[in-house]
Amino acid sequence: MAEKIIVIDEGTTSTRTMLFAADGTPLGSAQREFRQYYPGPGLVEHDAAEIWEATLACTRAMVEEAGGAAEIATIGITNQRETVVFWDRTTGEPLAPAIVWQDRRSAADCAALKEAGHEDYAQAKSGLLLDPYFSGTKIGWALRHWPQLREAGDRLAVGTVESYLVYRLTGGVHVSDASNASRTLLMDINGKGGWDEQLCDLLGVPMGLLPEIVGCTTTVGTTDPALFGAPIPICGMAGDQQAATIGQACLAPGQTKATFGTGAFILSASGTTRPQSANRLLTTILAQEGDVRSYALEGSVFVAGSLIKWLRDGLRLLANAAESEGLARSVADNGGVYLVPALAGLGAPHWRPDALAALSGLNFATTKAHVARAALEAQAYQAYDLKSAFAADGVDWADLRIDGGMAANDWMAQDLADMLDLTVERPDFVESTALGAAMLAATGAGLYPDLASAAAAMRGTATRFTPAIDPAKRKTRLAGWQSALAKVLG
Repeated sequence: MAEKIIVIDEGTTSTRTMLFAADGTPLGSAQREFRQYYPGPGLVEHDAAEIWEATLACTRAMVEEAGGAAEIATIGITNQRETVVFWDRTTGEPLAPAIVWQDRRSAADCAALKEAGHEDYAQAKSGLLLDPYFSGTKIGWALRHWPQLREAGDRLAVGTVESYLVYRLTGGVHVSDASNASRTLLMDINGKGGWDEQLCDLLGVPMGLLPEIVGCTTTVGTTDPALFGAPIPICGMAGDQQAATIGQACLAPGQTKATFGTGAFILSASGTTRPQSANRLLTTILAQEGDVRSYALEGSVFVAGSLIKWLRDGLRLLANAAESEGLARSVADNGGVYLVPALAGLGAPHWRPDALAALSGLNFATTKAHVARAALEAQAYQAYDLKSAFAADGVDWADLRIDGGMAANDWMAQDLADMLDLTVERPDFVESTALGAAMLAATGAGLYPDLASAAAAMRGTATRFTPAIDPAKRKTRLAGWQSALAKVLG
């Protein structure tokens, strides 16, 4: 019996395909970067054809690594959420640029809907707030502004990235898993709710364009035999942040993870009871097994690893991302420098798409080391603001499990422990997102009886960081952050 698992991990800047054994041991990986396009201020796009080509190449490499399609039990998919793709049902080819989750083009639409008093309904049904971050507002904008979409008529299909990939892999299955669908602002996440007619009407999205919502451990179809030499079942899907939460085995209420990738996303599991936030946090579907939905409370930070990339590529202060750790260690403190990284507005708990980034406290003694340290410190400050919001909603963190590319930075992991005043745990295998998708696919393929069993069997060992800062220094640093943040919010 085939027991190897392939995971397609579709990020914001690259495609990675990983090969796993049934016990979660990584066996190989292939990765390709793809471009982000910035056609104007606040606009971020992908070429979905480029994503598909990268996905196909990386997946073929892992099929070969596995010894052929017959050795693979299942494929799992995890993806950048909220990014939306528009394609032709006949050919599978994109009909327009994919609009990326970071894109802010629908900010005015969201402001108008808020002004008209629609946010309470949107939050009650979808668990989300009216913000351009979410897919539904992007779809509505595109249908109004891109005539080729209207002209496509019945040929037009719309979906998030996992939906597009399944369509291309299977040759025509149009589905979206519940975790990704819950990020569109178009879904009623309560009970067994599906696409919500009133939300679709509100955002100008015809329901007929949307995929069927399915579970996260469901066999949605098999790959076209021509792609990999034989059909392979696709048995598990989840948005990247839900997959990372599962990969960290945060399934019981109160267990919390933070992924520091392009952005930073903190989710705290809440079981089968939907949490309610009075502090501008989001409610999202963590996973759906069969008909049973589990939920999480989420705080989303838009700029994390992309800040370090900007320091490297935009300002050219860094030769590579890893240099930031050495620079941070090379100075005794931040020298009074604070960086509020609102390069794509501010997410939770502020939700200010209009906010602009600010670097403050500069003087002639400031060096690039202080700026690099301020960029890393900003991650802990943003996490602290979210911790306060979670606690106000009655969900205080006992510890924090971290992952993502930035989590490899030991200095930042320790700074998180210091600023949050709690133990931070980092898995020794940091690709929790891919591992979570492997757990979902393994469950869907019947390798494990349920997701909890898969998580218990497949999760590995971890490194712990404990607080080591003087409380007075913590207080001083947090006060400096609040002052810098207030200037941006003001």
